[in-house]
Amino acid sequence: MIFHVITIFPDYFDSPLKQGVIGRAIKEGIIEVNPIDLRSFTTDRHRTTDDRPYGGGAGMVMIPQPLAKAISSVKREGKDAPVILFSPSGQLFDHQLARELSCHKELILVCGRYEGVDQRIIDRFVDLELSIGDYVLSGGEPAALVVIDAVGRLIPGVLGSDESAVNDSFATGLLEHPHYTRPRRFIDMDVPEVLLSGDHKKIEEWRRKKSLEITLKRRPELLEKANLSPSDIRLLNQLKKEQDKG
Repeated sequence: MIFHVITIFPDYFDSPLKQGVIGRAIKEGIIEVNPIDLRSFTTDRHRTTDDRPYGGGAGMVMIPQPLAKAISSVKREGKDAPVILFSPSGQLFDHQLARELSCHKELILVCGRYEGVDQRIIDRFVDLELSIGDYVLSGGEPAALVVIDAVGRLIPGVLGSDESAVNDSFATGLLEHPHYTRPRRFIDMDVPEVLLSGDHKKIEEWRRKKSLEITLKRRPELLEKANLSPSDIRLLNQLKKEQDKG
C-alpha cells in the first residue's frame, strides 16, 4: 500500500516512519510512504501556499493552485486513490474506517494548515474530510501519522501476527481485557489465578467478561454497536446490576 502525503513539511515524517512496525513494514516494502512537498508546486519565488481570506477574518487560508497541481500530479499515477483532507469538520476517524481504507492500494493524504484550505479544493478534489478527534492541531501532519499507523498495521504482513489486529481494542467493538506477564507477583499484586490455570475456555471467558466490564465502565456507547452474543448480554446485565449496587 502507498500513502501519498501532501504537506509543506515533508521532513516531518522522517523520524517517526523509521520506528516500530510501520518502519519495519516500509523497509520490507509492504507499505510505502511518499511525502510530497506542496511548495514544489508553487510558481512564485516565495513559494507561497497561503493567502488572506476573502471577507476578512483572522488567519490565512491555503491557496488552491498548488494543492490542485499536487493532487493532480499524484492522481496521474494512482487514479483510483481517494483524496483525504484532514479537517476539524471531517468524519471522525475510527477503527471501522481504518479497516475500509486499508482495502485501497493507495491513499492521498492532504495535510491542511492555517485556517484551512480553499473550499474549491474540497468541492472539486477531496473524497473524504477526516478528523482524528475533537481538538485543534497546528496542521494535518500528526493526523496523517495516526492514519498511516492505524491503517498500515491492518495490511497483511505488517504485524508479526495478523491475529493481533483482529483482537485489538475496537477491532471487536469492545475495549481490550487487561494483560499480564512475568513476574507472577509484582510488589503486592498477583496475576489472576485463572490466567495460570491452563484452562483456555475459562481464560477466554474471563477475558471476555473483563472486556465487557471495562467497556461498560469507560466507553458504554461502544456497546450499542458491538456484536454481542446472548452470553455477552447476560454478562452485561449482571455487570450492570453489580454497577448499580456499587
